[in-house]
Amino acid sequence: MANDMKKLKIVDAHHHFWNLSENYYPWLQDTEEKHFFLGDYTELKQDYLPHDYLQDASDYNVLATVHVEAEWDRNDQVGETKWLQEINKQFGMPNAIVGHVWLSAKNCEEVLCKHRQFELFRGVRSKPETALTSDHAKPTGIGSMHDPNWRNGIAILEQMQLSYDLRVPYWHLYEAADVLGPHTNLKVVLNHTGFPWDRSKNGMKAWRQAMKAIAACPNVCVKISELGLKDTPWTVDSNRRVVLDTIDIFGIERCMWASNFPVAGLKVSYKDQLDGMIEIMSGLSDYDLQKIFFQNFLHYTFLLNFQFCEYYLIKKHPSLTFSLLKLIHFP
Repeated sequence: MANDMKKLKIVDAHHHFWNLSENYYPWLQDTEEKHFFLGDYTELKQDYLPHDYLQDASDYNVLATVHVEAEWDRNDQVGETKWLQEINKQFGMPNAIVGHVWLSAKNCEEVLCKHRQFELFRGVRSKPETALTSDHAKPTGIGSMHDPNWRNGIAILEQMQLSYDLRVPYWHLYEAADVLGPHTNLKVVLNHTGFPWDRSKNGMKAWRQAMKAIAACPNVCVKISELGLKDTPWTVDSNRRVVLDTIDIFGIERCMWASNFPVAGLKVSYKDQLDGMIEIMSGLSDYDLQKIFFQNFLHYTFLLNFQFCEYYLIKKHPSLTFSLLKLIHFP
């Protein structure tokens, strides 16, 4: 399979779109994010829309995608979901939406109900307050994982059967395990491989220990994505250990691939990233590769929808329909 990428069925579990002439993204149009993890992101300050993605992914058999909130204007949190639903009508993608809500806000449940008016909405990414480095004191106030209101927002997600995308650096994974682990009916998706930014021997050891802590929660799966580093090129050799350790820690069944495009494009092309991932995973069986790139998405996140099932499976891949329908849990 590694030699025939067209045969590998792919769901891209994490990417972004933005239209800067029509919509408002403060971090791309106004305020510069001082501590952006990949450094200078000037190249991102231009539209990235379905035709751009399809061009980037043209060499591969991408059957569906998940759009994760892209820090759209926080005064109009549901606006992004509404816009993406319209984009889907035009282009057939994205096929699921992970939106934003302030988990600690009093109107958290009200905003979630508005999101749920749109059929592609499946979950939330709401970044808690975090420390810049492992040496900094961890936030404990409003918006942190220690905030009682933030924790109440997590409970609301669980009650509403929505997923939660966790985006924190690895030094916050212990507290994430403590906070999210007890919510056993909440589907938690760890973003970007837990951000293994420190590739020193001690840094990798600390990352592995933290990943084991969060992986001990059976309701958590992980996106193998965004391995870019601020001052280091993206290479197979530099990322091999991270990918293989992640698979070892979480197991094949709880790993999903995601591109994080266009952000990841600051450090690597779509082709080089995906080809590199396949090279790193070349020791896996075709069956296990298909799990990571396609099947686990259906099984561990309830992001699938009837539209995807009808169009991509019944019309484009009728032979897959019966076996995949058995894996699907519709919210």
